[in-house]
Amino acid sequence: MANVLKYFKENQEILDLYTTAITRAHKEHHPEVFGVKKIYTAIQDKIQSSITDTINLDLEFTELRKLTNNYAIPTDVCPTFVATYHMLEQADHIYEEI
Repeated sequence: MANVLKYFKENQEILDLYTTAITRAHKEHHPEVFGVKKIYTAIQDKIQSSITDTINLDLEFTELRKLTNNYAIPTDVCPTFVATYHMLEQADHIYEEI
């Protein structure tokens, strides 16, 4: 669990920026990015409010996988979109290793 928390803390600034950026850039053709941003924010809220290193993110990662079709990258997106999905997928893999 500590590894995924560390990953999110180390990448929070960039993920905050990227998840916001993709909602602005891709809102018309990929409205699912609003759900991605909402789930990412929920994960950050859980991390921020936790007093221990034990956080259950099963629901959030299940929802992310479902919403993103297992982090599939659409063909018409920018590099920031690609990076966002790759970073969230990496966090998911770290979480699954627990």
